[in-house]
Amino acid sequence: MKILMIYPKYPDTYWSFTHALKFISRKAAVPPLGLLTVSAMLPESWQKRLVDLNVEELKNEELKWADYVFLSSMYVQKKSVAEVLHRCKDHDVKVIAGGPLFTQDYNNYPQIDHFILNEAEITLPLFLSDLQNGSPLKRIYQTEEYADLSLSPVPDFYLLNLKAYASMSLQISRGCPFSCDFCEITALLGRKVRMKSKEQVLNELDTLFRLKWRGAVSVVDDNFIGNKKVIKNELLPSMINWMKMHKHPFNFNAQTSINLADDDTLLTMMREAGFTSTFIGIETPVEESLQSCHKMQNENRDLLGNVKQIQRAGLQVSGGFIVGFDSDTSTVFQRQIDFIQKSGIVSAMVGLLNAPKNTRLYKQMEEENRLTVDATGSNTDFTMNFVPKMDYQKLQEGYRHIINNIYKEKPYYKRIRELFRNYNPVKIGKSNIDFTRIRAFIKSFFVLGLLNKGRFEYWKFIVWTLINKPKLFIEAITFAVYGYHFRTVYGLRQVRRKY
Repeated sequence: MKILMIYPKYPDTYWSFTHALKFISRKAAVPPLGLLTVSAMLPESWQKRLVDLNVEELKNEELKWADYVFLSSMYVQKKSVAEVLHRCKDHDVKVIAGGPLFTQDYNNYPQIDHFILNEAEITLPLFLSDLQNGSPLKRIYQTEEYADLSLSPVPDFYLLNLKAYASMSLQISRGCPFSCDFCEITALLGRKVRMKSKEQVLNELDTLFRLKWRGAVSVVDDNFIGNKKVIKNELLPSMINWMKMHKHPFNFNAQTSINLADDDTLLTMMREAGFTSTFIGIETPVEESLQSCHKMQNENRDLLGNVKQIQRAGLQVSGGFIVGFDSDTSTVFQRQIDFIQKSGIVSAMVGLLNAPKNTRLYKQMEEENRLTVDATGSNTDFTMNFVPKMDYQKLQEGYRHIINNIYKEKPYYKRIRELFRNYNPVKIGKSNIDFTRIRAFIKSFFVLGLLNKGRFEYWKFIVWTLINKPKLFIEAITFAVYGYHFRTVYGLRQVRRKY
């Protein structure tokens, strides 16, 4: 069999980092880990190719070569999926599809030959067995069970052009112990946290090391600390030893819940293992809104103090924020701005509330007849898929007001300075200065320091860093580049005219 795996293109969103990647001459932030894992489950005798449309074009010769196209996608990639399917039809090649988009929306894709839904460790072997036995194949392979991650192989990282990516990806667990109304993770992967063994994780690190990858590795778990006991007692000690033996070739970022701040030992171990940052769903500083969406892990907390504590422990915090809850009033916009600015959360992803399919929020909106359109999956397109309680125009204006007042140059650089005053990084291993970072600084010098309208604020921030926090100069350039990306994505020139 000749298998062509295709990963659709991302639109320009907050997480695409499209405009920041140009500074380091990379084409995509992370690789398609799902397809790489599926590839490793296929028979070794099969020929396999990967085309990630975020880093390369799909050639007609590749479609002619393939017996099957394997396609995986998230909601935000819908437009690219349609284009890929059109080309597959033109070349009369069969398509096998899986991933979050198709698991929840397969009825909308009659042109796809077979669906491998839910978790491939369970459903892909069923398809392969039918294929090898020559029996009539079902169109839909799905399950209500959750996979045993001990069966998950080392992804086929060798299929990648490593130089095209800013970071590699690593999955350690699936599932989340929490169940927020607006989150689809528990609907897809359940509340029980299932983990790979420490041996599996180290095998993946070994593979990346042998392929000569060095630098950032994103742990894509929805909540890395979902099972604290195993993380602290088994995984992190093993990772710490591995990193020491290999002279600290990687730095890790993860997604965690805010209760990370409750455990000083865990924070210390994560830093020793090479973790440098974490994304946390803060959502809102409004207690009523947290209660209304059952964000129980954030309730009755000093969220600002928790963020500061994690930063002092040596981890940068990026955060997710939401407006549009039924309990939100007109005061929420300034409260979000104030919290974000005081927190020093530089990468603050603020979005309008949406209701993904199969979530409690979706069912509530459906029962109340408030659903309007399908959610886009984007966090930067200023859309909602239900009718909010607040006047929609007021909500839109307030949301734009937040974006304008956290990402225009003056408040943005002020927020980085707030982080640097509190942030206490722990340098482990050799210096991370390399040619890529030097090149990024040179480009930032020209783009942000000479050509950009906000160049005065840029230079003021650079000088402040060199005087007050010279050891954080690399981080300063990185955040400056991120800001350029965020302002470009959010279209702040238009926002400025409005405000």
